[in-house]
Amino acid sequence: MIIRDAYESELSFIRSQRVQSYEEHKKSIPMEHWNALKQAISSEADNLPGVERIVAELEGEIVGSVVLFPAKTDAYEGAIDELDYPEIRMLAVAPEMQGKGVATALVSESIQRTRARGYHVIGLHTGQFMAGAIRLYERLGFVRQPQFDFEPADDGIIVKAYRLSLK
Repeated sequence: MIIRDAYESELSFIRSQRVQSYEEHKKSIPMEHWNALKQAISSEADNLPGVERIVAELEGEIVGSVVLFPAKTDAYEGAIDELDYPEIRMLAVAPEMQGKGVATALVSESIQRTRARGYHVIGLHTGQFMAGAIRLYERLGFVRQPQFDFEPADDGIIVKAYRLSLK
């Protein structure tokens, strides 16, 4: 598996793959929440200055991606205050590749890049209904930061904050 920066020409495919990878959650959340999530993960927020779009490629095909937002960026369009550390967002793995280490490789690359820039913390947010993602993040050592949680659709569904100390 090759982990590399995404090419501009791949953005449309990556955004579409994100939606496909998140569709498993469609049945477990209200349609209004799904529509908001779908819009967020397919938006052009990954084009903000300093944002890194990272892909996992296997045998010439993109099998997953993640977006690494720099510190002090409005990664959540005003939903939370800007944080003093980079944030992982929009982690997505092609459905047929889930459970094969792709997500771990992408998160590890994000951690490595954050550490290389001299940061001692990396954060992320994930929906409370994303049990697999929560297991992954906790297995990798991420710790809950409930003071940074938010409720994007005012429907009782919480987006949970996590962060990892890199010291």
